[in-house]
Amino acid sequence: MDFDKIGIIDFGGQYAHLIATKVRRLNVYSEIRQPDDPIEKFYEYKGIIISGSPSLSSFGEDSEYNKKIYDLDVPIIGFCFGHQEIAKHYGGRVVHGGREWGEAKFKILKKNHPLFEGLSDVESVFMSHFDSVDAIGPDFEEFGISYLTEGMDIHRFAAIGSDKYKRYGFQFHPEVDDTINGEKMIANFIFNICRCRPNWTMEEFIRLQFEKIKNQVQDKSVFLLVSGGVDSTVAAVLLKEILGIDRLRLLHIDNGLMRKDESKEVLERFKKLGFNNNLFFRDASDVFLDSLKEVFEPEKKREIIGDTFVKVFAEEAERLKIGDFLLGQGTIYPDTIETGGTKRADVIKTHHNRVPIIQKMINEGRVVEPLAELYKVEVRELGRKLGIDEDILNRHPFPGPGIAVRVLCNSGCEDLSDMKEIEASLQSMTIHHNINAIVLPIKSVGVKADLRSYERPVLFNSDYNEKVFEIASDILAKIKGINRCIVNISPYEIKEAKPLRAFVTNERLSLLREIDYLVNSILKKAGIYYQIWQCPVVILPLSLNGRGEEMVVVRPVLSERAMTARAALLPEGVIRELSREIHRFPKVSGVAVDITSKPPGTIEWE
Repeated sequence: MDFDKIGIIDFGGQYAHLIATKVRRLNVYSEIRQPDDPIEKFYEYKGIIISGSPSLSSFGEDSEYNKKIYDLDVPIIGFCFGHQEIAKHYGGRVVHGGREWGEAKFKILKKNHPLFEGLSDVESVFMSHFDSVDAIGPDFEEFGISYLTEGMDIHRFAAIGSDKYKRYGFQFHPEVDDTINGEKMIANFIFNICRCRPNWTMEEFIRLQFEKIKNQVQDKSVFLLVSGGVDSTVAAVLLKEILGIDRLRLLHIDNGLMRKDESKEVLERFKKLGFNNNLFFRDASDVFLDSLKEVFEPEKKREIIGDTFVKVFAEEAERLKIGDFLLGQGTIYPDTIETGGTKRADVIKTHHNRVPIIQKMINEGRVVEPLAELYKVEVRELGRKLGIDEDILNRHPFPGPGIAVRVLCNSGCEDLSDMKEIEASLQSMTIHHNINAIVLPIKSVGVKADLRSYERPVLFNSDYNEKVFEIASDILAKIKGINRCIVNISPYEIKEAKPLRAFVTNERLSLLREIDYLVNSILKKAGIYYQIWQCPVVILPLSLNGRGEEMVVVRPVLSERAMTARAALLPEGVIRELSREIHRFPKVSGVAVDITSKPPGTIEWE
């Protein structure tokens, strides 16, 4: 069958693959292309979408690409960096400034244009950029503006277009779920502007994936690492369908970094799915904990955990005399893109299944990853087609490195020289918002404009409500050096925080397991566990007001694909119960709730 096709030019933005996924879900085939691909590769497309990028258009970064694409007689639209590059190419100007993070309001000025068919005058959109367009060239029009609060801080040229050239640009990201009607905007470009036919199906995509895996594996067998989460469970059932159970072995490793009773439940779950004689278990807790001794840097922790997984896997393969089997993993696309797995992507955080030794095995064709091009929502959709129970598919996601990335560490000699500058900026903002806040002397991983950040959290001593969410968005957008805001829900004001020397230990892991179990039990009792996409619980080695050793942060988020996320607003009764019950643990110095969107904060703190 002859499919209409859309080309996605991947400049390394966090959401390039998400654009392709959104297009395919509209039943139009899409393919990822590199910016320096020869022009002949673009001839078959009915339209082109240019992605965002960690590069700065204002400084000419990543400007050496194949600009012959602009000579093609097909519509082209750019998102974020792509929007800026289109503006520049046709005589406009891009400046370094006007940064925006998270939710913004987009006011449509060209209301009757086919790009905005079926949309309201003002739409909620998602921003993540350092650069902005501040002038457009001849034959281009300003299609829309953006702002956080109506009448204040207006950002010009949030959307631009030229019907003469069939070139368009959005400063925001319509491909992410937080742009409420973003899929409709993409559909308008594909159907109204490019005139594509909706003749591609997800079933066809899955069929081709089946063929791809069969061609890769051929007559070999697969040894699959299974954590017991949604991804590895779906991968196991899918590979069983493709290869047959006799060509598949499963290995579950208890790395000492699991949730309470997790390994026991995982083994029971896989046996119910029909994996009995080919399911193997290894308790490697001591191996992992020894390797993490006195390690505090987040990336180092992730790399060590990934390397240790491979080491244990190799030992078990040798013991079972299946060393010639291919390594199977339930890797999904966010793992790849956040690890800088595409040509231009920045490393946000290295996932355990993307450490260098795994990358080497991938390059050698020794790794099978049936879900590597999918997001969590697509994995769950595939799981339903495979007949997997909803209680398994709807479990909260859990990081491959386990709770090690939720136990923040400190060497005891951290440089706090940036604190004074941040505190000075914060003071003026808190006076403006009439709120009490302090900067915490610890750092967490975040993502800003497709780049990794490693910056400070800010703690608010305030009521936990929708208003403080708005204040957090404003402060995060305007103050450099911070990437998270959290709200104190302890029964006392937190006036000072002192960092303590702390690493990954059995004692700290045990404390976090119990608190994590408690938090999830409270969410389930309140009937809101499945309304929340994920709720990591983090412990920080901080003494607060001279008391305790561990600050606890609860991080409830709403998301679809993990590439973006919004902080969930928990009910008042749940907040009171969380504070009361968590404070029963003697070592707890305080409790807070993380209200940061992604970006600028990643879902996990490390």
